[in-house]
Amino acid sequence: MDKILDLISQRVADGFAGAGYDAGFGKVTVSNRPDLCEYQCNGAMPAAKTYHKAPIQIAEEVAAAVAGDEAFSEVQAVKPGFLNLRLNPEWLAAYLEQMRTAERFGVAKDPAAGTVVVDYGGANVAKPLHIGHLRSAIIGESIKRIQHFFGNETIGDTHLGDWGLQMGLVIAALQDQQPELCYFDPAFTGPYPEEAPFTISDLERIYPAASARSKTDEDFARKAHDATYELQQGRPGYLAIWKHIMAVSKADLRKNYDRLGVHFEVWLGESDAQSYIPPMLDDMKARGILVQSEGAQVIEVQEPTDTKEVPPCIIMKSDGATLYATTDLATIRQRMQTWDPRRILYVVDKRQSLHFEQVFRAARKAGLVKPATELRHIGYGTMNGKDGKPFKTRAGGVMRLETLINEITDFVRAKVEENKLVTGDEIEDTTAKIALAALKYGDLMNAPTKDYIFDIDRFAAFEGNTGPYILYTIVRIKSILARYGAWEDIPVQSPLTGEAKDLMLALTRLAEVLEAAYRDDAPNLICAYVYELAGCANKFYHETRILTEEDPEKQKGYIALIGLTKRVLEACIDLLGFSAPEKM
Repeated sequence: MDKILDLISQRVADGFAGAGYDAGFGKVTVSNRPDLCEYQCNGAMPAAKTYHKAPIQIAEEVAAAVAGDEAFSEVQAVKPGFLNLRLNPEWLAAYLEQMRTAERFGVAKDPAAGTVVVDYGGANVAKPLHIGHLRSAIIGESIKRIQHFFGNETIGDTHLGDWGLQMGLVIAALQDQQPELCYFDPAFTGPYPEEAPFTISDLERIYPAASARSKTDEDFARKAHDATYELQQGRPGYLAIWKHIMAVSKADLRKNYDRLGVHFEVWLGESDAQSYIPPMLDDMKARGILVQSEGAQVIEVQEPTDTKEVPPCIIMKSDGATLYATTDLATIRQRMQTWDPRRILYVVDKRQSLHFEQVFRAARKAGLVKPATELRHIGYGTMNGKDGKPFKTRAGGVMRLETLINEITDFVRAKVEENKLVTGDEIEDTTAKIALAALKYGDLMNAPTKDYIFDIDRFAAFEGNTGPYILYTIVRIKSILARYGAWEDIPVQSPLTGEAKDLMLALTRLAEVLEAAYRDDAPNLICAYVYELAGCANKFYHETRILTEEDPEKQKGYIALIGLTKRVLEACIDLLGFSAPEKM
């Protein structure tokens, strides 16, 4: 199904051609003066230079050529040479009826769709999620959903940090505390216990203490490094502890990600890429791209066109240790061999931009990806407190993500109970959905790269540009439709009121907005759209008698229109990663 702007532009382009001018001047845009018209075409201005005629003369000739077209109720040439356009309500209603009955509202899938890997979340095992993980999870989930909507096979991978020094720190601390455990007995042949000798609460206590101790206790730091090395060399007892850490940590991570409505297709980590490193290094050596630099093995990634220095990508340190870049490159190799994706998107803090620039250049130099494979870092800004600084707990520490979710959920629950929005068993489900909408919409309404202020009072408000306001609009429409009865098969029809036409015009912009959000990996564009659409829906509701309308045909038109509006709003918030309750 063609976008409405394309259809209108084609008709105006035909008008230019019919008047003897190049059809390329017929591009139409949404009017920047909605008080004067709905759409406009400024093509007569540049055409005047080409044809050496007054712009208003060209505009008048094109207006005459377009006059009578069924799409327009008004085509007006205005000095110095604008074409002001208004749509015929019946033609507009027919377009919306096509949207209503078309799959996916007529939004076309990407003809080049393929496999897309979205790397987001970035959790470290043995550590609790903190608010620094929030934006990656929320933005990444929405981008993955948008990619899937346009026909891509999407693979969300949390890329766990599960193979570094934090593993050695936990093992060394555990050995100090419980040296009698069988995992530390080199003579033990197994089998090792199925149940872990620690809980997630134990890990949350063990790791920070071990990390702090390693900074002041050289012997313990050496012991942790040795444990890390032995784990990576495959020592059975340490591998058994590692498997326990993974199982306990994943269960806790899943619990918190589930509360956020964030779901990964695969739970791979740095450990899964380790087997890809040796053959990758062999290939790099064979290509002659590894060079020595102060004892380390590096790949030079500086390019002649660079205006600033881009340091070499370090692949192996002088002591033989690998780095994050090594693991990231091996992960690219793994993903290409496993899925052969057309795009790999990394939703990671924007402060990592240099790291990804080095890795992406090294990956291409090493032949790890095809020339057409896109590697893209979608960097995001920080979530700040009202003081403009990175969000902290009241005590000044980094807040756990679970604590933040609990705080906004408790805040919303109090409002739900105070206002008696729902009662009984519905309270918890309604509260959870409103809280999630407040949290996610408050984040996603900002461009990913922007820092923003976390303001629980503003995010959870039921008025203004907030998630709860969007939900309230949907719930209000649900209530009207439920009171009306069967509505799903009623066609959109015309004529309707002026407020109805504003809502109709907003609905036609869906494909344009979703395509832009897809093209730019920008969920904030969808947020801006649903806020505009919700505003039009509420204005229509306030100024139009719907359930009390005495003309049954006119009432059907109203019901079909708000029914389509509900479906579009629900589809959009699903792409943002949340849903609406039944009551509110």
